[in-house]
Amino acid sequence: MTIAPTPVHLRDLVDLTRTVAAEVRAGRHPVRFDADDRWSVRLSSDPYTDVWLISWTQEQSTELHDHAGSLGALSVVSGIVTERFWTGSSGLRERRLRDGRGVGFPVGHVHDVVNTEPEPAVTVHAYSPPLTAMGYYEVDGAGALRRVRTVLTDEPEPAR
Repeated sequence: MTIAPTPVHLRDLVDLTRTVAAEVRAGRHPVRFDADDRWSVRLSSDPYTDVWLISWTQEQSTELHDHAGSLGALSVVSGIVTERFWTGSSGLRERRLRDGRGVGFPVGHVHDVVNTEPEPAVTVHAYSPPLTAMGYYEVDGAGALRRVRTVLTDEPEPAR
């Protein structure tokens, strides 16, 4: 079932990130690391999908965000990232994603990604349709999710 204005299914988006992650491991796409800011490069784009390569050094993170009307997926090429995601009545939950792991995000998925490990991490992200906006959130004192801003962007998790 497609849950976004795209013919791409979520499982296919996850498979795409896994395929590209294997290409990165094989040396087809060079990776750089920047101690100050996350490094990213768009690997491909068409009317239906964007694919990005992102590197993370320790404590680099995104803010709590969604991908507006896009499906999303990520696969970990190397290292470990932690995803904090909104579950509704259970609030924020966490999962650690290790190299080789791929996950998909339906429209409306609100999450944050961080590398808490001393070793750098590398991830591949894909969005369908390509990103045009992201919503940013905070959890208020009562434990409710509240949107604080929307940013028009064609980049994943733009630097703050």
